Order: sequence, then C-alpha cells, then structure tokens
Amino acid sequence: MTLRKGKKLSITIQEHMAIDVCPGPIRPIRTISAYFPRLSPTSEPLSPKPTGSPLVLSPGGAASGMGGGGRGGLLTPLLPGAMGGGGSLSLQSSMDTSVEINSSDSDDFTALGTLEFDLWYERASSKLHCTILRAKGLKPMDFNGLADPYVKLHLLPGACKANKLKTKIVRNTLNPVWNEMLTYVGITEEDMHRKTLRLSVCDEDKLTHNEFIGESRVPLKRVKPDQTKHFHTCLEHPPPLPSPTTMGTALRGISCYLREWENEQLHSLEERGRVLLSLQFLPPLDEGEGGGGGRRGEGLCVGVQRCAHLAAMDVNGFSDPYVKTYLKPDTQKKSKHKTAVIKKTLNPEFNEEFFYEISMSELSNKTLEVTVWDYDLGRSNDFIGGVCLSCHSQGDPLRHWMDCLKNKGQRVERWHILTNELPRSVSHE
Repeated sequence: MTLRKGKKLSITIQEHMAIDVCPGPIRPIRTISAYFPRLSPTSEPLSPKPTGSPLVLSPGGAASGMGGGGRGGLLTPLLPGAMGGGGSLSLQSSMDTSVEINSSDSDDFTALGTLEFDLWYERASSKLHCTILRAKGLKPMDFNGLADPYVKLHLLPGACKANKLKTKIVRNTLNPVWNEMLTYVGITEEDMHRKTLRLSVCDEDKLTHNEFIGESRVPLKRVKPDQTKHFHTCLEHPPPLPSPTTMGTALRGISCYLREWENEQLHSLEERGRVLLSLQFLPPLDEGEGGGGGRRGEGLCVGVQRCAHLAAMDVNGFSDPYVKTYLKPDTQKKSKHKTAVIKKTLNPEFNEEFFYEISMSELSNKTLEVTVWDYDLGRSNDFIGGVCLSCHSQGDPLRHWMDCLKNKGQRVERWHILTNELPRSVSHE
C-alpha cells in the first residue's frame, strides 16, 4: 500500500487486524479464548513478552528507519532510535493484547469465586439438609462491578422444576453471606448413593434474564448418614454434555461415559416422584371400644402422608395432585379411596388415612396399588406415577409390606419411588 500526496491516510481492514493481532512473528494461540479476549475487572497487567521487532505505522509516507523516499513500505520493523513523529502503534498495543488474552478470564485460570456449605443427611426422617453459608470472590456481573447473587439447588438426575430449592438474594456484593438451610424430603439411602447435588450461583437481573456465575457438584455418597460434612469448593463452568451420535472418530474415547450418562437420564425419566406411605395392621376391637371411622374388625390402615418431587403435568410447570388407593383383587369394587386435590404444587401434603377391613390371611394374597394423578377440569386426569405393594413386589415395596405383616399393630412408614408404568388394572379417568 502506498500513499499519494494530498490524500488522507487509510489502511485496509486486513492490515488493521494484522497490526492489532500480530505485532510480531506469528505465534501459535494456546487456547480458544484467545480468539475472543475479554478483560476481567480482577485481572492484573502482565509483563509484555514481545517476540521479534514490533511494527510502527508512520503517516509520513516513509517507513521509519529507512532512509529517504516517500514510497517505502507501510509496515516496517521499529529500529532503535527511529521512533518518532505522528501517531504510531507502539509496544503498548502489544501489551494490551497480551493482558486480555492472558487475563484471569481465560481458559488457563478462571476466577468465578468459592462457595461454602454444609450437608447433613438425617436417615430417620429421610431428609437432606443443605446449609448455604457464604461465597467469596464472585465474578462481577453488573455494570457497577458487583452482583446480586443467590444459590439454586438441584438433585441430579431428576426433574429440575420438581426438586429446585433457592436461597434469598443478597444485593450488591461479591462476598455474600446467607446462613440459610434448605431441606429435601424423601431422600432414601439409595438416592444418597446414586444422586449428585448441584449448587448453582446466579446473579439476579430485574431487566433481563438472570445470569449464571458458576456451579459446584457434590456426589451425595460423600456424605455419611447423621454426620455434618463441611464443603469449601471453587465454582466451575457447567460441563458440556454432547450426544454420542454427533461425535467424530476423535471423540470415541468418551462414548462409553456419555452412553452411561444417557442411560442415567432415561432412568430419571421413569422416576415420577416420591410418596410417603404408612401401613399398620390393626387388631379387632374389644367390646365397648369405639373405633375411629366406624371400624369394628381387624384390618389394614393405609396412611398417605405426602408426595415429593412430582413430575410437572400442567403448562404452568406444576400439577394438581391427588392419590388413589386400591386393594386388589377387588371383586366388589369397594376398595377405592381418594385423597383431596392439592392445587398447583409438586410437593403436596395430604395426611389422610384409609381403612380396609380384612383379615391377616386374606391380606397376604392382596396387592395394595397406590397411584398419583393430576386433576384436570373438563378433561381426563393425567397419570403421574404409581407403586404396588404385595408379597410379590421387589425392593422397598416388598420390605415395607413384609414389615407391616410381621409387626402387627405397629405403624411402619417408608418412602416409595413412583414410576410411570401404569398398573394393568388402572385406566385413565
């Protein structure tokens, strides 16, 4: 490119990019973030390490350091003592570029902050208590260099809406203190071995959507029952979860891991929530004793206490759940009982009991079917999930049923996982 007398200095966009990005010999870029440099408010200027001779843009028509002539090259090496006159792209521009690429927001060093919290699993009540203590050194998200942080909890795998818990919002700080306890109910020992708690720190924005700052994931198997465990973790970016079907041959090495993750996700889709049931076989009443609910003889008392983490069936992200119980086979079709409908919730509390007058010998050949439904006005109700308890069941339903038969007169409570498999004898309402 040459300059003619009387015309303004102009350079092409290609030359402009060459000046800004490549002040010296071409060097390999180590990380992808170097293509999109971002200057973090917490970054510290690094000492420049230029390689080769920097370039100078001389508006006088001749290259600096070249003798005479007005038609020299526009980009020439900067020779010692030859810098002078007019505006020039000096060593400072090279320093600015290095600071942005090597800032604390690059891939090499990410400063999102730290999070402190305690976990305590209460085995007797099947509760998981998470106490969010504080966070330090969070990444600024607002124009004032601060943030309005809060913490969200999710249990993975599982439906996000059903098991989301959230702390209060602390305004205008990068070092918030919450000291807030959040509790999950219906957490079995099996959940403690296979589930992971995700703690996400976000920044509230009233004008636009809330912004994600960072997260920390803790496998619940690290928490021992009835013991408080303290955690002090660094926040991280969420891990990518690509599908194995879109991977090339270079990524086949992680296909087994991703396939296992997809199987876990499919298993989580089958899980539709939890229900807390109580079973008690009551002996016959003596003469003169008054039985509650018109009870006279012996029978089975079924208590529907509550549900947790139900699947959302309505467009608003909630459900209107109620529970039905059957004692099958039911030739006379008189064993159906139904709880009240709890509106707009995924964690309803019923605290209702139903009594089936039946002998112990007959009960051993029966099956208790418990189904959870979503009430819809004007159309058929949606099936959420169900569980069957009998001598032919497996896992927790079998153990619960056998404990009830062995311990006459004792009240036995247990959480059960609801599955989306509809019992053969049950049809949509």
